Amino acid sequence: MAELVEPGPGGLDRYQPRCRYLLLDEGRLADSELASLRNLAAALFRLEKSRGPEEVQRVVAALLEWLRGPEQAELRRAFGTWLSQVLLPARLPGITVPGVMDLKEVKSMLAERVMEWTRQWEQEGFQKGHERGREEGREEGLEKGRQEERQRDLAEARSALVEAIEQRFGPVPEIIRQRIAAMGSVREIVLATARAATAPSLDALEIA
Repeated sequence: MAELVEPGPGGLDRYQPRCRYLLLDEGRLADSELASLRNLAAALFRLEKSRGPEEVQRVVAALLEWLRGPEQAELRRAFGTWLSQVLLPARLPGITVPGVMDLKEVKSMLAERVMEWTRQWEQEGFQKGHERGREEGREEGLEKGRQEERQRDLAEARSALVEAIEQRFGPVPEIIRQRIAAMGSVREIVLATARAATAPSLDALEIA
């Protein structure tokens, strides 16, 4: 980030933001490596990569063993909520997942319905799909995710531009809103937002 900021006067360089990040690429971690770790992040990765209810059961059993203490009740509830409201509904389209809120309830639910869900999982290709089909599906999912992320970025940028125009010039005419909606580049929208802060008039923004 520091490279994107205009250099300041002497002595102020040390105050420029220098954001670092740590990349955890779960797709590069082997299942055997994750299974050997007594680690909540590794358990989460195993759940996300799971290809059958039996695999989910194994991870849930391990989590219950690790999170036995009363002080860890909130973590048990967090994992249970995520499993019941996010992971399992995505893995099992068409099957109603009860509104479970605790890991113990998740374990019991899996034990009761594992056979039914196994058949559903197989039909969806989680267990018996060909490797090529799984890879194509993964690529398609990644591409869809990228497109959705781009649309979210565009929507946020357009909203910021409309807000900047309203703050400086008042209500935005419908024709300008239509032009903003047609803008397909985040960079173009961001530049227009920057111009809105100093433009002498709405026409001077040159929103084509």
